Amino acid sequence: MDKYREVIDELIKFRNERDWEQFHDSKNLALAISIEAAELNEIFLWKKDNEVENVNPDKIKEELADILAFSFLLAEKHGLNPFDIVSEKIKRNAEKYPVDKAKGKSDKYDTL
Repeated sequence: MDKYREVIDELIKFRNERDWEQFHDSKNLALAISIEAAELNEIFLWKKDNEVENVNPDKIKEELADILAFSFLLAEKHGLNPFDIVSEKIKRNAEKYPVDKAKGKSDKYDTL
C-alpha cells in the first residue's frame, strides 16, 4: 500500500470513528482548507523580512498538516489523486510559463 493510501485510510478511519463524515461535504472541506491556510498565514503576520524564515517550524507543520488533511479528503471525495493533479498542473504551468520568458520573473503568464 502506498503512503498516500495509508494516510487517506487513517484520515477516513479517524473521521468515521467520530461520525464527522456528515460535516465533510465539498463546501465545508473547501472552507476548512481556506481557514487553515489563513491560520498558516497568521504565523507570518507582522514578521519583518528577516524574521519570516525563522518562525517556529512546529507551527508551520501543524497548519500544513491541517491543510493537507482537508485537501486529501476533498480530493478523495471527488476521486482525485493529489499527486496526479499536481503533476498535471506543473505541466500546464510549464506551457504557460516557459523558462525563456519566465525565468527570474514573477509576472503573470499573460504579461510575460
